[in-house]
This record gives sequence, structure tokens and C-alpha cells, in this order.
Amino acid sequence: MMTKREETLRAELIQTCQAMSETGLTFGTSGNASVRLDGDSLLITPTGLNYDDLQPKDIVRLNEDGQLFGGRKPSSEWRFHRDIMKTRRDINAIVHVHSDAATALACRAEGIPPFHYMVAIAGGDNIRCAPYATFGTEALSINAMSALEDRKACLLANHGQIAMGDDLAGALKMAGEVETLANMYWQSSQGGTPKLLSNEEMRRVLKKFETYGDHTAPFDDGLI
Repeated sequence: MMTKREETLRAELIQTCQAMSETGLTFGTSGNASVRLDGDSLLITPTGLNYDDLQPKDIVRLNEDGQLFGGRKPSSEWRFHRDIMKTRRDINAIVHVHSDAATALACRAEGIPPFHYMVAIAGGDNIRCAPYATFGTEALSINAMSALEDRKACLLANHGQIAMGDDLAGALKMAGEVETLANMYWQSSQGGTPKLLSNEEMRRVLKKFETYGDHTAPFDDGLI
């Protein structure tokens, strides 16, 4: 029997996917999303269904051992969703989209360097691009997990981007941040190589991001 929490998460997953389309982060049936249900299972979008047509019963429950529950097949990218959730206990939600600017960079096998301090929003001094592997394969999952080490987002060469968060809202927001940064980096590169921030400055930014948006943290007077 489905718990109230699972009912809520299924509805949130559908809303997230519809928002992915509405904001232009993905198109048609491309992209996918998942959310942790409990310690060893997740909910993931089904393969090949339009987001506007999704019903809660269409969402697939998937265990860490690959066992499926539900009448639909999961997204073709179920493997990296499962593997990330299994190895990254700090992550509760994942969105994968083929957003324009991030995918354009990924098709050049380029990540996003520290051209802007907001690159640190993904957890490090760059946003890496994972090497290419065929969609839905174990190789892609391995490459993605490597690129996501100590990060909350990465690009996938010749493919798109993965963004993660504490919840679906956070993962969706991260995907939007990555797309915005990719677009800014692409535009700034048209006039030559952008000036990059130093390692020292990015370390300073990452330190400040530890309390970014935390209203309970001590006031930052900006002196360091």
C-alpha cells in the first residue's frame, strides 16, 4: 500500500518534470528525474511518456538492486540515477536535462571553468564534463559519478547535464543555475577566452557558500 509520503513525492516528481519543460530546460520526452523514497529505493520517471500526460501511477519505484515496482519501464537513464543515489547519501533528488547552452558546451566536451564565482554553487571550482558514453549504459553511469565527485552538477559529453539537490526543488534550481552559467560562459567566450578567477578566490567563495542563504549563521561583514 502506498504511503502518503510516496503519494506526495510522485506528485512532486510529475510537477518537476512539467517545470523542466515549461522553463525550457528540456523538450518533449527527453530528460528524466528521480527522488529518494527511502534508504534503498527511489522513484523515477518512466521512459517515453510526455510529461503533461504523466499520472502518479506511471512513476516507477526502483530498488538499489534494480528490482522494479509498477507497470511502467523506468527512464533509460535509470542506472545513473540508481548508482548516484546509492553512493551519494547526501543527495535526495536528481534531474537530467538536455538544456541548450549546457548541451552545446557538452558537445564540445567542455566543462564550465571558474569564469564566474557562481560556478561554486555546484560545490567546487568548476563544473566538470564527463567523457562520452552511450546513453543508458553502465559506462555512462561510471563517467557521471566520477564527474560528480564533490559536486552537485556535471555535464555529459555530447548529451546534456545532471543536477542534484536535497530535494526536487533544489535539483531543478541547480539545473537552472548550470544552464544560466553555461549560457554566460558560451557568450563570454565569443570574444576570446574569459578571464578566470584564481584558485585562491574560488576557495574564498566556496568558504562563503558554506553559509550562503543560512539566516542562522553569523553575519558576514565582507571583510574577508
